[in-house]
Amino acid sequence: MYSIKRRHFMQGAAVTPFILNAPFAFAADGERPDFTVAVAALPATLEPARELSNVGTRVTYSIFDTLIRRDFLGSPDGGGSELKPHLATSWERKSPSELIVTLRQGVKFHNGDELTADDVAYTFRDGRLRGEKAQIPGGKAYFSILSDVKAVDKYTVRFTTRVPDVLLEQRLASWCAWIVNKRAYEEMGFEGYSRAPVATGPYKVVSHNQSDATVLEAFDDYFLGKPTAKRVTFRAVPELAARVAGLVSGEFDLITNIPPDQEAVVGAYQDIDVRSVVLANSHVLVFDTRDPVLADKRVRQALASAIDRQKLVDTLWLGNAKVPASHNYPEYGQMYVEGRKLPYDPERSKALLKEAGYNGQKITYRTQAGYYTNALEAAQILIEMWKAVGINAELQVVEGAALRGPGSQVFNWSNSTRLPDPLGALWVAWGPAGEIQTAGIWEAASAKAFDDAGRALEAETDPAKRKELFVKMLDQWEEETPGTILYQPSEAYAIKRSISWRPTTFYFMDLRPDNLRFTQS
Repeated sequence: MYSIKRRHFMQGAAVTPFILNAPFAFAADGERPDFTVAVAALPATLEPARELSNVGTRVTYSIFDTLIRRDFLGSPDGGGSELKPHLATSWERKSPSELIVTLRQGVKFHNGDELTADDVAYTFRDGRLRGEKAQIPGGKAYFSILSDVKAVDKYTVRFTTRVPDVLLEQRLASWCAWIVNKRAYEEMGFEGYSRAPVATGPYKVVSHNQSDATVLEAFDDYFLGKPTAKRVTFRAVPELAARVAGLVSGEFDLITNIPPDQEAVVGAYQDIDVRSVVLANSHVLVFDTRDPVLADKRVRQALASAIDRQKLVDTLWLGNAKVPASHNYPEYGQMYVEGRKLPYDPERSKALLKEAGYNGQKITYRTQAGYYTNALEAAQILIEMWKAVGINAELQVVEGAALRGPGSQVFNWSNSTRLPDPLGALWVAWGPAGEIQTAGIWEAASAKAFDDAGRALEAETDPAKRKELFVKMLDQWEEETPGTILYQPSEAYAIKRSISWRPTTFYFMDLRPDNLRFTQS
């Protein structure tokens, strides 16, 4: 037997290592356990590029693989910025606009097909993730930079970008880059494949019901070795109390979305361990610039500068979340801008409101109750902070599409650092191919300077010039204030102590053999 010390992973902080009292033992085939995960919600479909959300990527990460893999397990801070071979064994830059990728031979899809360059080219084809009529518009923010993807031979793929791109390798290891099976996709069609995808990951789909469960079973031909669980079930259990009760009773092996004030309570059970990580993800507010009241950027700036973010972190997250330096993160490496700080200045908020001629018009903040941990509690505090500077703020708790529906003025969202670069966070989320501009919430006129700097950044290769362009983007985003960051949340999971599993700084739930292990019974 072995035990695991309760630990927290935090970006930029030292990581407490696993303490093993005995080596792990992999059970014989017939003895492999089932593994049941209780989650707050499940995605609508399983097409990975279609479900770029915390609930989606949590499930699809063990169904699909990318050509290149971010090394979360090998990263001392859990940030995963280093890249390692995965479906590809190697890659070579032929020019700033051309990358040659060599595939691993003998990799099998769940239907028995061998992975070939045709599958890769099909995954990134014009019309799926890129192009004016892309089936998955969310892919444009990542792969509209591609001009061509061509199978050179059975195991070689050439990627060509329309401008020099220093981030292509990171893109191929990131969101939207999961490889699909060409034959299955063509036979099943977009909707059919979305319900029962065929991929190369360690687990294959048995069934999916958004309101009940997603059931996966081990794919024993997985190229990294046989999965350690015989079957994995993601069970939709919206209520925290029911998730905890199921974990305590043994019905579940792992549960998600443990609020900070419940971590000590849940972790007090002798056979349960709580493992948490500060996410490479920020909870943000979005301000609809089309709204008559919020059309004046001074009102938006007033809303942003009235927020005491550290108070939110201390009150709601017990100090375990983090206030970032604007939309600007240490994992950017040399692109990180030192000295930035999110504003907290209630007096400035009052002055801005007076300048804008704000005279008490109602400003409504919408949130879903349980989609994000602490979302409702944060909303209640924000309303009081805004009222303190003279804003007539009102909270509306809504469901689903109503969050951004007619009459929406302010709503919550989250932005992940999907590439360790501003193009993988600020640009993906807020650029012209991102959700906010695409929906017209940030109007093009006020976004123009931001967009111009971002397009230039996409094509720039000189590190100093790239950083200058990022500063321009950041300045424009803060000046126009189409939104503002609250904090980077801490995500906590509760799991049986007898199971070795490490969370990552994304919502990815990695169940590959090197990250999910059971003791011998």
